[in-house]
Amino acid sequence: MQKPAIYRWTLAPLVRACKFRALARRIYSVSDYLGLSSIVRDSGWRQRRLLVLCWHGISLEDEHLWNPWLYVAPTLFHERLRILAEAGYHILPLSEALTRLGTNDLPPRSVAITFDDGFHDFFLHAAPMLEEFGFPATLYLTTYYVDHPLPVFNLIVSYMLWKSSAPGRRGPDGLPLTNPQEADGACRRILRQADHDGATGAQRDEIARSLAGDLGIDYEAIWQRRLLQLMRAEEVRSVTKSGLITVESHTHRHRIPTDPELMTRELGENKDRIEQITGRRPEHFCYPSGVVRNEYFPVLEQHGFKSATSCEVRIASSADHRYLIPRLLDHADLTAEDYQSWLTGVHSFGRST
Repeated sequence: MQKPAIYRWTLAPLVRACKFRALARRIYSVSDYLGLSSIVRDSGWRQRRLLVLCWHGISLEDEHLWNPWLYVAPTLFHERLRILAEAGYHILPLSEALTRLGTNDLPPRSVAITFDDGFHDFFLHAAPMLEEFGFPATLYLTTYYVDHPLPVFNLIVSYMLWKSSAPGRRGPDGLPLTNPQEADGACRRILRQADHDGATGAQRDEIARSLAGDLGIDYEAIWQRRLLQLMRAEEVRSVTKSGLITVESHTHRHRIPTDPELMTRELGENKDRIEQITGRRPEHFCYPSGVVRNEYFPVLEQHGFKSATSCEVRIASSADHRYLIPRLLDHADLTAEDYQSWLTGVHSFGRST
């Protein structure tokens, strides 16, 4: 999903969303009280549909406070898995789930779990919890930062500026850095300049290090803690040993270029590196940042991808195009009530295809 460095809505959509959520939660509460939630959950309508869940990162420190759309706390993630287990949802490997969705052969209460990117915290937190519950999951891995063990540039810049924002504070460029909104603006300026200058990966890391020095942040400590870094190759191999985690494609540099030839190269580099690491060639794809380009369907077909997931928030049905599979992006602001309404299907009943 393409979000700002620190995701925020403008005021008007936020007010509308809050009003809708408040009304929706009342409806879900009444449905649950009347027993309608369990009726929908166990209905033939829900059995013909698949909820694909999506996460990105599990916080090592305070990342969920910085970007609640990208990170959730370990306790929250564990609670989400506990709900799935105790309510008897069938957690299927993505490939099996999509095949059975297409043949109308899903078990009741079907769910598939996906993770994007492959952050180090997946190795530390997510994989052990998934193994605890015996849940299979798909990891869409972007491979550039696997081989370049550095904090992801745009994320570390955003994170450091967010942590440094305070009343009276100014950024390295002299502009105010008093709140998260100004931190977001400062981040955008730095990223734009790096893009304009055509900065290499190594040069971007030097920019981040210099910024840390200007802000009084110990960049070396961040590097040692592995914040906002991806797993290394040996860690990717380690999480696949249980057989529960399947590694799939997410492009090499986490981008969807407008040039089809460059896109072909991105996919090829990504697939080749994943196969080198895991011994298995990926068959499923996830659009980086949720940026979907329909003109790339033939490129995906050429690479033999069986499916592609997006960040469109919806429950999936057999009517969905195999390269436009919707998902629910879980996040720190999604209440337990909202989460369960998505699982049961109450949230989507009568609205999905």
